[in-house]
Amino acid sequence: MEMKQAHILLVDDEQSILQMVEMVMLKEGFQNIHKATTGHEALQIVKATPLDYIVLDVMLPDTNGFDLCKKIREYTDVHILFLTAKVTDFDVLTGFESGGDDYVTKPFNPLEIIARMKAHLKRMDNNKISIQRSHNKKIHVFDHFTVDEEAGELIVEGEPVSVPAQVFLLLIYFCKHINQVLSKEQLFASVWGYDHMADDNTVMVHVRRIRERIEPNPSDPIYLLTVRGLGYKLVRRKS
Repeated sequence: MEMKQAHILLVDDEQSILQMVEMVMLKEGFQNIHKATTGHEALQIVKATPLDYIVLDVMLPDTNGFDLCKKIREYTDVHILFLTAKVTDFDVLTGFESGGDDYVTKPFNPLEIIARMKAHLKRMDNNKISIQRSHNKKIHVFDHFTVDEEAGELIVEGEPVSVPAQVFLLLIYFCKHINQVLSKEQLFASVWGYDHMADDNTVMVHVRRIRERIEPNPSDPIYLLTVRGLGYKLVRRKS
């Protein structure tokens, strides 16, 4: 997707941050920039506008970003990046569990956010191209679940299961590398599109979110396995 076509929502109660990020985005070619200073404003924009990326502050005057993220997930699976001054594991995990895909801690360089936006949008485009070129590989069938890339669907025991976009992209990557051990660094670079991991928890939590959807018992996985000291691998079990 061209940057000028992407619809981006910035949510922060600090006008200086909104203006700073917006200014850099305009210089980088983004044109459809939506802004909100409260959770209520943000949710109204989400309901009315097809968005491609959301930058969401954790601390807002009428709610917190985690609760708002849960509400946003009722309407869209758009990529959500949290802005947070909190860096404890609990806060990071809370952000991911509420439906977030990534985070940046304050103070931050707006160019880092732009780089993450570009990486995500490029990744989404590359995934669409890959689907168009590989029609015979766009559906991955397992005995317990099916991943349909083109439809963007995960079917578990015959029923569609909601999956956030970043979690689905990670699942697709595992499907395309079946029975291969993939390190956290490799997954982060290939799926998130960043040169370095922001936090070791990022991949771990997203793997757990996949397991919660595809595994009969997420605490004792039989499909998405941990290979101690090396990473993870998705296996196709025989019926």
